[in-house]
Amino acid sequence: MVLEFAHLLGQAAAQGTGLFDGSQNGPLDAAGWAGFLNTHFMLNSLGAFVLATVLGALIGFHPMTPRTVDTLTEVEMPKVYIMYAFVSAVIGVTVREFGMVIGVVVFGIGGLIRFRTDTGSTRDTGRLIAVTLTGLIAGLGLPHLAVITAVFEFVLIWVFDSRPACRVRIEQMPHERLADSANAYRGALEGRGCRIISERRSFVKNRVDFVFRLPRTGSRDTLHTALLSVPMELHGEIDWEIE
Repeated sequence: MVLEFAHLLGQAAAQGTGLFDGSQNGPLDAAGWAGFLNTHFMLNSLGAFVLATVLGALIGFHPMTPRTVDTLTEVEMPKVYIMYAFVSAVIGVTVREFGMVIGVVVFGIGGLIRFRTDTGSTRDTGRLIAVTLTGLIAGLGLPHLAVITAVFEFVLIWVFDSRPACRVRIEQMPHERLADSANAYRGALEGRGCRIISERRSFVKNRVDFVFRLPRTGSRDTLHTALLSVPMELHGEIDWEIE
């Protein structure tokens, strides 16, 4: 990826035409701090971000998606779709303002992030790219767009992480009362305001898996205490996983 980026830069510089026309002979024109006075551009940029977010959410939270959710990664994928739609909108606005040269720069940065950075999840990769773009935009002399991008990203993360996804596995449940035990644990979760996304029961392994979202004011400790309140004859071993 990085080699392709370098090759593309070399070709454009040698030919003196193409992506860099009008850009390589001098510094890029930047609005600077005066850009905050350009309310028309700021509102248009904000509108593009909102539209991209809504369209990304439309696909990410498709009504058929919950039917196939089984893991925390699958639960969090709609957020990833929205974040990448937002990142793409930021790139589009920046390219429209400065030209295709910025698209090539972002292409190179994206290659470095994708192949040289281990964030552990696609969600964190999306945030890393968004933060990188914010810094790039600030460096290009568009502080007003950088501020809009950072604030919009902050709001997205606030909304996404207000109700994190969790998975709890209840094992070694009483085989003869597996259904009663699963219902008791489900009731304990729902009683604490959790929204159950999926439930998988295994009568062979005497266990049940719940994937759900924490309530906004809840915590794992309070839920764990609630699960321990299930009658002893229905008890199982509790194993947590939080995204």
